[in-house]
Formats: sequence, structure tokens, C-alpha cells
Amino acid sequence: MSARILDGERLAQLIRSELKLKVADLARRGIRPVLGTILVGNDGPSARYVSMKHKDCEEVGIESVHQHLGPTATQGELQAAIDRFNMDSSVHAYLLQLPLPVGLDQWEALTAIDPAKDVDGLHPVNLGRLVMGEEGPLPCTPSGIVKLLASNAVPVEGRHVVVIGRGLTIGRPLALLMALKRPGCNAAVTVVHTGVPDLALYARQADVLVAAAGSPGLVTPDMVKAGAAVVAAGVSWEGKRLVSDVEDSVAEVAGWITPRIGGVGPMTRAMLLVNAVAAAERSLAEPPLPVGSKRGSR
Repeated sequence: MSARILDGERLAQLIRSELKLKVADLARRGIRPVLGTILVGNDGPSARYVSMKHKDCEEVGIESVHQHLGPTATQGELQAAIDRFNMDSSVHAYLLQLPLPVGLDQWEALTAIDPAKDVDGLHPVNLGRLVMGEEGPLPCTPSGIVKLLASNAVPVEGRHVVVIGRGLTIGRPLALLMALKRPGCNAAVTVVHTGVPDLALYARQADVLVAAAGSPGLVTPDMVKAGAAVVAAGVSWEGKRLVSDVEDSVAEVAGWITPRIGGVGPMTRAMLLVNAVAAAERSLAEPPLPVGSKRGSR
């Protein structure tokens, strides 16, 4: 058996093409979506990733603005950068590139972001919406994985999804999303991690196996059910080389598999653009109600 490739780059290009039309429509209505980015420090992979996001914005017609803080930036300086984007009505959505340098409080920074401008979908308010099954910006990598599986007609509803990894950006929100009663989801979901003694026992039960642990070569062919869909969402850097949580040889066992490059990554960036355009569209809609109030109430 040789697995069918879950081509994230091809699908991401289709999404960007669709977004161009939405951006053009917004322009006719007097709105140009603006995405902001904040980068703290000089981490090479983070800087490259932010640069790629700005390139994606340019392709679809989204304006991008950037704030770069040095590696010695204080919590107060980071807060000031967040406050500027929160207060700038021209910026519809923005992101804080993670991880932050040692010494900065990630929780404090993330919770300071205006939930309405949270393009990553990681603010506690937006994660709470996900828990409740309410509409809101979804975390980009989980929503990208769901869309990638659906576009390739991978059976998910009613099937067993095993997620290896419990991180904030992928594992936990993906498990919540996959369990919701909505198209492309509605699955039985098991979450495990590298601290589980017999990881392979759980992995072999998966109809859809998502590796999101950031542990190179963690998933081997003997851990995969024949014909299962395998999504390599966890990656690490070995020098300048990007390495996957999934061994290349897994392709001989799986029914579907994401490539090491051009799988989940492009989908994450594409869904970030989707969230940014959605934020701009919301700016044309009726302002949100204060908590606890109802339309038409007196």
C-alpha cells in the first residue's frame, strides 16, 4: 500500500484564490482587511514564519503591519504593542508569534489580546466558544487539519481519531473540534501524549492519527492501522532542517498521509487568512452586544 498524499499546499492555494474574491468584495464596500503581527526576539524559524504570513497576505490583497520587539523586551513593552493593535481600528486582526523569549509571560500576553482581533483563535474567550460549540475564530492548525481531511474525503464522522499531543495550539483544540457535532468532525476522540506508557496501543486503534507532539520520528509504521489517515502536525528543527513527528516509511502502511513539507503548515497559514478576512467582514456587521444583553430588550 502507498498512501495518498494530503496536499496542503494545493488546497491552501485554492483557499487563497477564494479569499482574493472576498477581499475584492470588501474593497468595493470600502474595507481592506489588515492583519498585524508581533514578533519578540530574533528566533529564526519564528521570523521566517512571520515573513511567510506577510507574503500570503500580499497575495490575497490583505494589508499587513508588523511590530518587532528585541530579545530584551519587557512584559510592559510587549503589553504596549498589544495595546496599540487593540486600539487601532484599522487593524482587524493580529497575532502574537509564539513561543515568546524566556522571561515573558505567555498567558498574560495572550489574555491581553482583544478576542475580536484574535486571528489565532487562542484567546480564552475564543477557546471557550470552541468548548461551547459556538461560532468564533478557530485555532488555525486544527481548523486547517479538519478542512484538509474533508477536502480529501477522509472519513471522520463516527470514526476514531487519536491525537498524540495535548498542546494549546494543536492537540487540545483539535480534540475539542473533532468531537463537535459538525460536518467533518463528530468523531470519537482519544488524546494521548508522550508520557503514556504504551503509546502504540492507542495509535494502532486510530482511523485518523494526528501526531502533534513535536517529537521527531515518534510515529513508526508499526504504530499505524493499515489504511488509516495520518496527519503529521508536529514538527521540529534539526539545524535548518524541518523534521516530522511521523517517519517517512509510515506512507507504506497508511491510506492517506501529509507530506513532511506542504501538508499541515500551508493549511495553518491559509486558515489564518480566513480568520483575518472574517474579522474584517465582522467589522461591517452590527456591533456585538454587551455580555448578558439581548436584542430588542428594554
